[in-house]
Amino acid sequence: MFSAPTRAPRTVTGFLAATILLSTQLASPARAQEVPPAVDTRIYELVDAVSAERIEADIRTLVGFGTRHTMSETESETRGIGAARRWIKAQYDEISTACGDCLEVSFQRYLQAGDPNSRIPVDTEIVNVLAVIRGSVHPNRYVIMSGDIDSRVSNGLDNESDSPGANDNASGMAGAMEAARVLAGHDFGSTIVLAGLSGEEQGLFGGRHMAEVAQAEGWLIAGVLNNDMIGNIEGVDGVIQNNSFRVFSEPTPTTESERARRSRRFAGGEVDGISRQLARYVDRITGLYMTNLEATMIYRLDRFGRGGHHRPFNDLGFPGVRIMETHENYTRQHQDLRVEDGIAYGDVIEGVNFDYARKLTGVNVASLAALAWAPPQPAEVSIAGAVRPSTTLRWLAVDSPLLAGYKVVWRDTTAPQWQKSRWVGNGKPCSIEVPAGDACREFTLDGLVIDNYLFGVVSVGNDGNESVVAFPGLSQALTRPRRR
Repeated sequence: MFSAPTRAPRTVTGFLAATILLSTQLASPARAQEVPPAVDTRIYELVDAVSAERIEADIRTLVGFGTRHTMSETESETRGIGAARRWIKAQYDEISTACGDCLEVSFQRYLQAGDPNSRIPVDTEIVNVLAVIRGSVHPNRYVIMSGDIDSRVSNGLDNESDSPGANDNASGMAGAMEAARVLAGHDFGSTIVLAGLSGEEQGLFGGRHMAEVAQAEGWLIAGVLNNDMIGNIEGVDGVIQNNSFRVFSEPTPTTESERARRSRRFAGGEVDGISRQLARYVDRITGLYMTNLEATMIYRLDRFGRGGHHRPFNDLGFPGVRIMETHENYTRQHQDLRVEDGIAYGDVIEGVNFDYARKLTGVNVASLAALAWAPPQPAEVSIAGAVRPSTTLRWLAVDSPLLAGYKVVWRDTTAPQWQKSRWVGNGKPCSIEVPAGDACREFTLDGLVIDNYLFGVVSVGNDGNESVVAFPGLSQALTRPRRR
């Protein structure tokens, strides 16, 4: 049962008290039309709590296992991927104990059959490590941050040589562990998963298995933030930069129908798929809560011809992006440890900038918290307005005690980010007869010609946290009258 906050007297002190109370409690329907705050100050505190020193300690420990190759030693307590994943789980267990068992910690494993013609020539157990902060309002709505446990050298089948994998990808794994420390003990409406995935270098096996489990169990995934190399600031291109990072995202889902693809020819939306909206969300959150850090959206699934662990989720229709450094250094990726022509090769600890890893971990912490505190995004969003001097958006009402109301957003068709928005409260009952009945909401933007802009709808929480933008889809349920 969620009770309404007490209304303070109409004084400056009373107004501030009411504002603070409103940001920490769920509002009743009577307050649903009030405009929520623009930012959630709790997120500033979470970002500030991220520690470069703890991230450094975790990266050094992971490097200390010698190699974390997918097919490396599993019995030793000090070397190989077996020791690494047991240590990661022990850290998650320790975090959970400190917060009164607030994390659900587990191994997620399966046996990958060997294929002599593949990068896993022998039967190999693929083991992920998960730490779950279960949501208190929408437990089946998931936001996920992942890093990779495994590492490799020049020969992808070499499971014995030292393979420190300091930046690729102990940095991402340490980021997920630090995010668990910072977020543990807080109450979120949706479920947060901090995942260590295995088998990435051999073919994205750990991510594929987790995505398949999510699909089989019916997870409602709001977003997957895959962190792969978040600690390097010295590029092979000679540029040293610590105040930007890249967010890779595919334009539209590979699982969409042929009808959806045909519709875009007339309605637009070539760069408005669910993963691209997630990338815009990360960009917006970075601008709100981070200092002197710029998110650069890359309109591509991943680096040219390469892949990462967000892809298996994309393959099954889930929104997912890759977060990583702006300037890569290829002499420190997938390399045997050596000095050649005066160049030191190898992914060693000296190549990691721990403060930069802290910044990018902060981006994840802020994005995860904002998503997990926000209500679910609107469903069945549709749009109308052909040959009219106005645009009407329709959507299904979101059933959530977290919901304060909705925003409609729009931008120029060539703009990379949403430019303008309007708070519309609960919208209005739909002006046409539809099967959704009273659950159908709509809002009309007078004077905005549909031809010239792209539009979307956002759910806004009582605390100001917003869902990812829901872009109008193909559903006709809310655009055409029901036939009698």
